[in-house]
Amino acid sequence: MSLVRPSELSTSYRNPNFYSLKGSNDSSSLSTQIFGSDKHKVVYSDDPYSTESYEKYFLDSPMEEDTHPSNSGVSGSSTNPQDYLESQSPDADSFDEDKMRLKLKELERALLDDNADEDDGEINCSSQSMEVDELFHDSPKESSSSDSNASSISSNKEISQVSPRTPKQLLFECAGALSEGNVEEASTMINELRQMVSIQGDPTQRIAAYMVEGLAARVASSGKFLYKSLKCKEPPSSYLLAAMQILFEVCPCFKFGFMAANGAIIEACKDEKRVHIIDFDINQGNQYITLIQTLSSLPGKPPHLKLTGVDDPETVQRHVGGLKIIGQRLEKLAEALKVPFEFHAVASRTSIVNTSMLGCRPGEALVVNFAFQLHHMPDESVSTVNQRDQLLRMVKSLRPKLVTVVEQDMNTNTTPFLPRFVEAYNYYSAVFDSLDAALPRESQDRMNVERQCLARDIVNIVACEGEERIERYEVAGKWRARMTMAGFTSCPMSTSVTDSIRDLSRRYSERYKVKEEAGALHFGWEEKNLIVASAWR
Repeated sequence: MSLVRPSELSTSYRNPNFYSLKGSNDSSSLSTQIFGSDKHKVVYSDDPYSTESYEKYFLDSPMEEDTHPSNSGVSGSSTNPQDYLESQSPDADSFDEDKMRLKLKELERALLDDNADEDDGEINCSSQSMEVDELFHDSPKESSSSDSNASSISSNKEISQVSPRTPKQLLFECAGALSEGNVEEASTMINELRQMVSIQGDPTQRIAAYMVEGLAARVASSGKFLYKSLKCKEPPSSYLLAAMQILFEVCPCFKFGFMAANGAIIEACKDEKRVHIIDFDINQGNQYITLIQTLSSLPGKPPHLKLTGVDDPETVQRHVGGLKIIGQRLEKLAEALKVPFEFHAVASRTSIVNTSMLGCRPGEALVVNFAFQLHHMPDESVSTVNQRDQLLRMVKSLRPKLVTVVEQDMNTNTTPFLPRFVEAYNYYSAVFDSLDAALPRESQDRMNVERQCLARDIVNIVACEGEERIERYEVAGKWRARMTMAGFTSCPMSTSVTDSIRDLSRRYSERYKVKEEAGALHFGWEEKNLIVASAWR
């Protein structure tokens, strides 16, 4: 067994095409811990996320390729949104509010792409991908200021009177100004911030670079359109797959969440002959590569596995694939590993799924998996129709043997704007810091990860309100309360699952922490919890 050291990761992710991540020797691959017949022992198999098994089943069919080269810079354009965003002078004395509003309106029109094909009423994602990337630009100036330990926005203001403000101080002041309705003051600070931050700088500068664009989008009321452009939910090209995969590898808390859910599922269904898993946001099906491989490695005949994948029709109607392609790839993997497998596609928005659509049959051990899905469901704070709790009650009516929940441990649902901004800053600062520890500062792959996988959530959390705010995370205690109210009982993770993931986390870095609390597993960077995984009956 061999694992990638942080120093080796920098050489593994140079090419954004995911198939290039395969190492030429076994020493460069990560290993995933799989549970053998003795549930207190752990055996290892090659991690499908980083080796040939992933590419074989998820990258060998025709998909639309992205033309972004890994080492290219952001291309210039006379009509790109960056020109609009940077059109104001950083000098507060030359501030022209009318001019700014005009430019921001032009930005909205650029993002909406009035000349694009609007047959389906949606934004054309592919035609805007490069323009959206240019929003998150490398400013001409970089700040060498260190981060501040000021405990509040008011103390930041006092410090700023006697010393230059750091990006963090200025961000918090800008958010404070916006929360008080001082748009002109906030706009001036946005201009100043853009001269201080850089997506190629240290973690403080990088998080500030993305959050300042969220603030600008809030001023312009354009967060909704930016989020749609950034979150194009078509089956991704190898370029985006690479970004997602690098995030899993160099910030493995996300993968630990999948591993915890899979471990709980395997242990709960170890004696079952037929297992039916319903996933309400199957995405690209990555979680089930490991699960199928694990089932094939267990002694005896593997159970018949039925997987029901639910996904929004905006995804599955894309011409490059969708649920059909995901199912075919998983079927191909299961056939090669001799695991009886059946895929059932449900092309529907989660909010309108009912029990008759899920294909449940007598004699199946039913499992429901919520991996990074529930926070997208609006609750009582958004509408009189509480879709979040309604979905949980519907799932409870199915009488599942197990329900697994994996979520980001962050409070951005009902929190007012200013504390939500601070919460998001602290959360993503830890994520950016962990990326900085794993990949070199100049890494193009790191920048791709941050733009492709993190920027869209930051923009939505900072810029949007009401129904337009989709990324509504809750902390572990709130999820525990919701699950309990829906009639579920906590099913603590087993010692073998916990110990296995804790051992693997140490092989990444001692700064990754795994702790158990109230039956749930928390995965974090240093003292900041990032992901929480739990199981319920």
